[in-house]
Amino acid sequence: MSYEKNIIPVKRSFKIYVIVFWTLFSCGIGSMYFLFFGIANWNLMGELPPFEDLENPKTFLATELYSSDEQVIGTIFKENRSLVEFEELSTFLIDGLVSTEDERYYNHSGIDAKSLARAISKGGKSGGGSTITQQLAKMLFTNVARNKLDRIKQKLKEWVISVRLERHYTKNELLTMYFNKLDFVNNAAGIKSAS
Repeated sequence: MSYEKNIIPVKRSFKIYVIVFWTLFSCGIGSMYFLFFGIANWNLMGELPPFEDLENPKTFLATELYSSDEQVIGTIFKENRSLVEFEELSTFLIDGLVSTEDERYYNHSGIDAKSLARAISKGGKSGGGSTITQQLAKMLFTNVARNKLDRIKQKLKEWVISVRLERHYTKNELLTMYFNKLDFVNNAAGIKSAS
């Protein structure tokens, strides 16, 4: 009889813990939803780029000077950048980028939950959690963060922008934008100048 009396309080306390857990879990998910909704629709963390900037990102291109026999004799540039089309990119280049930077690139919609969880659990020591699309969002639309709070705000904006980019462009178009925008240092902006 005393054994049965001890079981009842344990069942009640377990039930309370389960209810508290699911309540907190639901509140956390709801808060995250409203946070991202607020960033995307109400500029909660500052303005995001307008849709026109997502469709036509600004890049500085090099001006090529031609001789009368149509030979390139020089370039004038702020950034030594020339654009390439996706068909001009080597499959080795694409495979190398995807395998080193974002192995699940073709299977996510801008945010890779597995990479993000790995980066958080290991404190960023085993690589970052940013996808190729998030890196593109960072290159195209955000300023360099000056402190941790600014970096957190910037990261949340990058997530929203990367999801928008994934909705409006194909994976191949995103790879092309990435290679055209990436700065390879030493006056080599974009893959064409770097190569």
